[in-house]
Amino acid sequence: MARISAWGVPGIPEIIKGDDLVALIGKALIEQAIAEPDCAVQPGDILVVTSKIVSKAEGMQVPAQDREKAIAEDTVRIVAERIHPGGVTRIVETRQGLVMAAAGIDMSNVPEGIALRLPTDPDASARALCAGLRERFGFDLGLIITDTIGRPWRVGQTDQAIGAAGLQLTDDLRGANDANGRPLHVTQAVIADEIAGAADLVKGKTTNIPVAVVRGLGHFVRDLDAPGARTLTRTGDDDMFRFGSAEAYRLGYQAALAEQNTPPRPRRRAGSAEPDAAASQSPPKAENRSSSHKGNAL
Repeated sequence: MARISAWGVPGIPEIIKGDDLVALIGKALIEQAIAEPDCAVQPGDILVVTSKIVSKAEGMQVPAQDREKAIAEDTVRIVAERIHPGGVTRIVETRQGLVMAAAGIDMSNVPEGIALRLPTDPDASARALCAGLRERFGFDLGLIITDTIGRPWRVGQTDQAIGAAGLQLTDDLRGANDANGRPLHVTQAVIADEIAGAADLVKGKTTNIPVAVVRGLGHFVRDLDAPGARTLTRTGDDDMFRFGSAEAYRLGYQAALAEQNTPPRPRRRAGSAEPDAAASQSPPKAENRSSSHKGNAL
């Protein structure tokens, strides 16, 4: 029977711009292995790293007073916007293709007066980290960069993969049969997000543990050039929830008004490129017969 285990990695200091995350994470993993031999990293382990330390190392800090400006700069489109007593909440699509509140820019677990943007390219960051840690330990590992994201129809937030390297992200069960022999047509388990959520249980937001190890899923570890987490984003016609309900209603209402204000296009006669003159002309005004027949006997 499959067994999965996960644990946090202590000993990672406060990260500042320019820090070498490969060196710092590698050092913390080795120190943990000395203190707890069962936690020594092994081939096939998956490292889960919160995006916050990646952003800090990459210098994505901005002054807190510039947070709204940064949100606007990192927003591709507004999905939904709500005004409430505490201000305005915006759900937006970011430059990274993610849909999340405030473009993922927040001020938790950062020094006072600082807001933190997401990594510019989380998949590239994941590949660099994964490559460095594979080289340091001499065997294959998977790596996920996570951020906390809310979900439609559900209360609260959970961690989700926003960057990934060396890992198969989904388990595509389409074409297989379920336990009762029925064919599966749509099931794709999103392994990367499930790992991200599990790892958050041992990292947490209040414990200063930004890295976790997940063991037992080595069969999903792949080459470094495996597709990254951006491929998990629904786009175009696959995005059934492109706008919030109020925004969708407003856009539909505006489209209907525009259609009403557009003059009808003239019909064309069959087999002709010319408009049908009778159809394109305005109908004649009804003749006022009351005056022309005035006084006539009926």
